[in-house]
Amino acid sequence: MSGNSSDQPQGRLRRMFSRLTSSPEELQAEELRQDAVVSGCTPIAEAGDRDVVTVSGTLRTVTLRPRAGVPALEAELFDGSDALDVVWLGRRSIAGIEPGRRLTASGRISHARGRRVLFNPRYELRPVGQGSDHQ
Repeated sequence: MSGNSSDQPQGRLRRMFSRLTSSPEELQAEELRQDAVVSGCTPIAEAGDRDVVTVSGTLRTVTLRPRAGVPALEAELFDGSDALDVVWLGRRSIAGIEPGRRLTASGRISHARGRRVLFNPRYELRPVGQGSDHQ
């Protein structure tokens, strides 16, 4: 029969070994998933069509891509579970919206071009390089 005291060091060793053998991308994805949970946000992978959600993650790309002749600032938000597009219609740029920036966004999920999209979401820029405990 094993006691709790011997199980805990084994678990720590397993987690440490897992971190050592994980790629930087896997480690970042895990950190983002944990940050979303701590922030009380919906994981993007669990967001259904037409759901009103609050999601949190890191902007991977930011692109100016016109939609129907209207300027649109489009960014890909990744939370460790999946990605979605965040689109601000009528905007060419927004201060602070840049690749690598952490962001929390709220709105209704829709689909465009086979991808999940939040159009004109309410958003909050997160401090650069810091998780949810430094908001």
